[in-house]
Amino acid sequence: MELKVYKDGKEVAKAFAEYLSDLIKTKKGKVCIALSGGSTPKILFALLAEDVYKNKIDWSNVHLFWGDERCVPPTHADSNYKMTYEQLLSKINIPAENIHRVLGENDPETEAIRYSQEISSIVPKENDLPCFDLIMLGMGDDGHTLSIFPHQMQLLESDKICEIATHPQSGQKRVTLTGTIANNAKALAFLVTGKNKAEKILEITKQQKDWNKYPASYINPSNGELYWYMDEDAAELV
Repeated sequence: MELKVYKDGKEVAKAFAEYLSDLIKTKKGKVCIALSGGSTPKILFALLAEDVYKNKIDWSNVHLFWGDERCVPPTHADSNYKMTYEQLLSKINIPAENIHRVLGENDPETEAIRYSQEISSIVPKENDLPCFDLIMLGMGDDGHTLSIFPHQMQLLESDKICEIATHPQSGQKRVTLTGTIANNAKALAFLVTGKNKAEKILEITKQQKDWNKYPASYINPSNGELYWYMDEDAAELV
């Protein structure tokens, strides 16, 4: 686990953009990345669409997936794909066939199976499982990551590629990668900002208090790298 601390969300996005740019540049052949939603990724995607990165990143071999997605149409305000399209995809030169969105408008159970098959057919395998080059992660106030919430801890050890998650308050269905797939990635990166996350980050990174009740605590790649990109507010207790 490597903790990286920056002044604010903009600086977090800038540092991660450099990391992502270097990863894409140095990797030969296909690069498979699972994206996340959230406020910091929104800043990141807008940054990646600016000219400095447009001219720096060759997206032709990059395949983009989503670590989780709400079961809504791609035009819905809650859609992670919609945000990514507006901030990044519509502004960069990436082949349409390299964009692999969750079809949130479809039946959730059917879509979890279909998306699992799509991932399996494109993402190279290690340990007989899809092995992403990078999975971006966020963390909620309740310690959830991807769409694995504390009331569905079994999704961390599922033998499936994707599962159906249910938001504990709204009941909204989501398609999410499982913890098994996350922990098989070559690199995992949390992007977390804000004082409201500080206590959870302390508990998770130091294994204190209720750390074992939070799904984010179980993100620990078996053969990969784990990064926490945080602003000063989120990291103030560590």
